[in-house]
Amino acid sequence: MKCIKILLPGIFVWLCVSASFYVSGLIPILKNNFNTQALIVLIMIILYSITGAYFYYKNGSKINGLILGIVMSLTALVLDVFITVPYVEIPNGRSYKSFFSSSVLWILVSVNIITVYTFWKIKIKPKN
Repeated sequence: MKCIKILLPGIFVWLCVSASFYVSGLIPILKNNFNTQALIVLIMIILYSITGAYFYYKNGSKINGLILGIVMSLTALVLDVFITVPYVEIPNGRSYKSFFSSSVLWILVSVNIITVYTFWKIKIKPKN
């Protein structure tokens, strides 16, 4: 059960980020402006990460925030490997290489990890 519990926040963040990119792609003024979409998702991932961390720590878990942030990001990246790239990127003419070499992806991963660690440091660690 602990393995599933630690994966759920990463699945949540992946779903939210994927949905954010999808919805922003439907908005006419954002449709052809990837940088603006990425900026919006960059802001939103902070909220998604805090929400995922909040629900993970809600039941008294004490795992280090850096570890949780890394596990959340790795979970999302694995879902990208098996779902996002083959079912979204490749049909749109992109590849694994173009997806995983995108600086936007790695900025989002970094922001997720930093946000979860900061949440843990401020909200959880002082209680220990």
